[in-house]
Amino acid sequence: MESWDVIIIGAGSAGLAAGIYAVRSGLKTLILDEKLSGGTISDAPTVVNYPGFAAISGGELSEKMTTHARKLGATIHDLEPVASMNLNSDPKTVTTSRTTYEAKAVIFSTGSHYKEIGVKGEKEFRGRGVSYCAVCDGPFFKGKRVVVVGGGNTAATAIVYLAGIAGEVLCVHRKECFRAEESLVLDILSKQNVKILWNNEIQEIKGDKQVKAVTLIDNTTHKTSEMPVDAVFVQIGEAPNSQIAISSGIETDEHGYIKIDLRQYTNLSGVYAAGDVTTHPVKQVGTAVGQGITAALEAYSYIRRPYYRK
Repeated sequence: MESWDVIIIGAGSAGLAAGIYAVRSGLKTLILDEKLSGGTISDAPTVVNYPGFAAISGGELSEKMTTHARKLGATIHDLEPVASMNLNSDPKTVTTSRTTYEAKAVIFSTGSHYKEIGVKGEKEFRGRGVSYCAVCDGPFFKGKRVVVVGGGNTAATAIVYLAGIAGEVLCVHRKECFRAEESLVLDILSKQNVKILWNNEIQEIKGDKQVKAVTLIDNTTHKTSEMPVDAVFVQIGEAPNSQIAISSGIETDEHGYIKIDLRQYTNLSGVYAAGDVTTHPVKQVGTAVGQGITAALEAYSYIRRPYYRK
């Protein structure tokens, strides 16, 4: 059985930051991810609020973080999902699709996954016109009419990006104003090929082999209408990837976010959490990085300086 000082579950911004600081603290560090390292930030068309970069693609930023962690000596295993864990033992054990590891401390940075709108046709046409990643699938719809669902920063960023590719971008938002940052809203309003449908929701996504239309309902008039479209980009936020944490005895709130204190402690000794999977109220790459750093340094204290923690 391979032994590590710390095992980090999740190779997004929080996990990679934790890995960088854990290695720099002299800890033998393993980072596991069920997908490819980088996390959901990799899907962002552009990031304009991370200090030091006026504008950078999410893919490039995550690649820089991954390269940094690896160069310092962190071991990263992509495509290795965790199947089960024993976090009450000493050392703790982590069983994956490949083998079982042991570690003195564990950090959860499993991030989140895209929320679905839950309407008829959404699952049927996923990958055939229904998408959750504008930067991944936007280029397939050059010059076409596309719909973006949502009104927060994620939706606003997708609208701005798609406006430079698609012929027309329709924003369907169930409320009457955006929740996005003002700079993004102003950018949207400057686009000539963007149309905003306030107080509207999608009832159904229709098509044959590909998406062909959506049925809308106006929440003010309660009237329905059908509109021909070529793609639907769902951008309504994310839900935490905390299933494995819950099954391992980690406490979460009613929404499934892992409960933490100011030092990233969970309810189990030697187990920490950082990033979008936690109850921290701000879900941004900058806050994820900060939480990852804190978790790594607290794990170091737990392993190497237990007397200091007391």
